[in-house]
Amino acid sequence: MLYPELFKSLEQVRWNMDTDIPWEQYDASLLTPEQAQTIKMNAITEWSALPATEMFLRDNRDDSDFSAFMSIWFFEEQKHSLVLMEYLRRFHPELVPTEAELDQVRFEFDPAPRLETLMLHFCGEIRLNHWYRCASEWHSEPVIKHIYKIISQDEARHGGAYLRYMKKSLAEVGDVARAAFSKIGVLMASARRTEKPLHPTNLHVNQSLFPNDTVQSRLPDPDWLERWLDGQIRFDGVWEKRVVDRILHNLSLLFERSFETVQDLNRYRKEVAQRLSAAGQAAAL
Repeated sequence: MLYPELFKSLEQVRWNMDTDIPWEQYDASLLTPEQAQTIKMNAITEWSALPATEMFLRDNRDDSDFSAFMSIWFFEEQKHSLVLMEYLRRFHPELVPTEAELDQVRFEFDPAPRLETLMLHFCGEIRLNHWYRCASEWHSEPVIKHIYKIISQDEARHGGAYLRYMKKSLAEVGDVARAAFSKIGVLMASARRTEKPLHPTNLHVNQSLFPNDTVQSRLPDPDWLERWLDGQIRFDGVWEKRVVDRILHNLSLLFERSFETVQDLNRYRKEVAQRLSAAGQAAAL
């Protein structure tokens, strides 16, 4: 089981909201109303860890190890929302999200293959790490700069934990896991070719609620995410390349195969799919 070791390692680096945030350094002159509004949107978005956790527990009910790890992931992700709301409570109380606004992003996700979901969230953690690093650079106000920095570090550690569970899955189910991880890896590393950033926040997850079946669509301002990325923090091609390179680097280590481009990964995906197909045909004989 990975849970005991992950609990110990993450416990050692866990930050304290009272002592590790330099609240006394707040400088109101360095925060614009526009920036304060983005903090509210991020606080609500981070609250969606709640339905994601409910999804993970439902779809991994046969995996006690991973389900136990959710106790850590859920706690730390909810603390991200909480620290952003605490920032607003102290300095912009009129922008603290209401309970009704938070409730909007708690809705049931349709069941999905657990390996694909694991890979999707692994890539999502990499992307969030970079989004929040970029947001920290965009802000000038020192307290929120620090908050985004420590949140980004949490997201990187969560990605590392998901990678441990991906390695465990490879040992257990081999090519079935390789096929799932490479398929989602191609999708998530191809984000530069799409109109919208690919992250669990804006993927459709409940067919019966379409088109209001993404976290983004249920925010007070559904157009906020693209505006935040493109026009505010300016998450440009340089930042996006870092995300893609990190995904490819980690999959190179995971599969023990070098992937320089998404095309390399896609070729590997096809190889694995062919092996699985041949194995299925042989079993049917």
